[in-house]
Amino acid sequence: MLHGRMDPILRSLGYTSGTVGERMTALGKDPRFTFPNDDKGRAEIIALMQSKVDYMRAQAPRAFRNPVKGNLEIRRLPPAEEAGAPGAYGGAGSIDGSIPGKIWINLGTTELHSRYSLPTLAFHEGIFGHVWQGEYANRLPLIRTLLAFNAYSEGWALYAETLGDELGAYDGDPVGQLGYLQSIAFRACRLVVDTGLHAKRWTREQAIDWFANTNGSGRAEVTSEVDRYCSWPGQACGYKIGHSEILSQRERAKAALGAKYDLRDYNDAVVGGGNVPLDVLTQNVERYIAAGKALR
Repeated sequence: MLHGRMDPILRSLGYTSGTVGERMTALGKDPRFTFPNDDKGRAEIIALMQSKVDYMRAQAPRAFRNPVKGNLEIRRLPPAEEAGAPGAYGGAGSIDGSIPGKIWINLGTTELHSRYSLPTLAFHEGIFGHVWQGEYANRLPLIRTLLAFNAYSEGWALYAETLGDELGAYDGDPVGQLGYLQSIAFRACRLVVDTGLHAKRWTREQAIDWFANTNGSGRAEVTSEVDRYCSWPGQACGYKIGHSEILSQRERAKAALGAKYDLRDYNDAVVGGGNVPLDVLTQNVERYIAAGKALR
C-alpha cells in the first residue's frame, strides 16, 4: 500500500523504471534533494527542520484541545558521538520548562539527510513527536515522567508523522510526502529485518542489502540501523506496532462516537494519558469514548 502511494509521485518526478526501492535509491542521489557536505549544507538542514517545526506548532489548535508549548531547540550532535548515532533523536526538556527540549541531529555527513526526509523527521523527533509528548509527560507525577514503553513512545512519534501528513504539511509538496511515506515504510521494513536477523538467521550483510534495496534508504543510514537491531532484538518492531495500534484505536473511537468524535479530544486522551503499555492505552481510549458518549 505504501509503495502504491509512492509510485505515482516518483513517476511525476521522472522516475518511471525499476522497483520503488530502486527509484528511491536514485532519488536519494538527485542533486535537487541533497545538501552540500559542508557547514553551509549543515546550516541548511537545521534551517529546514526549524521551518517545519514552526509550521507544525502553528497547527496545534487543530489537533489538540489543550496543546503544550512545544519548547525546543535543534542542535547538532557532538561530533565525537556521530559515528555510532542514528540520524537524529529528540526528547523533552526540564520539567519546569527552563531547559527546552532538543532535537539532536547527526551532521557528521549531510548524506544522512535529504530535503524530502527532513520534514517528517522533524515531526517525529519534535512536534508533535518526542519533544511534544515529553512535555505532556512532564505534567504528570514524577514517576510517570520516568517510565517509558517503547511501543507507545515510538508509536506516538510515528503517529506524529501521520498527523503532519493529515494537517497539510505536504500540500503542494509531493516530494515531502514521498519522504513521509518512505519513513513509514522504513518502520515496516524493520519488522522484516528484525525477524530475519533473530528468527531466520540472516547475516548482517543480508539485512543491510534487503533493507537498502527494498526501501531505497541510504546504506550509511541502514548500516547503523541494522547494527542496532543486532544488539537490541525487538526494539525496532515497537515503532510500527505502536503506530498501528494508535491508528486502530482512533478508528474505534470514530466508530463509537460518530458525530461526537473530535480529533483534538482523541489526541489529548492518547498523549495526556502518558507513556503507557498498549493495553493501558486501550483502557485510556475506552474511558475517553465513555466520556464522549456521556456528553449531550
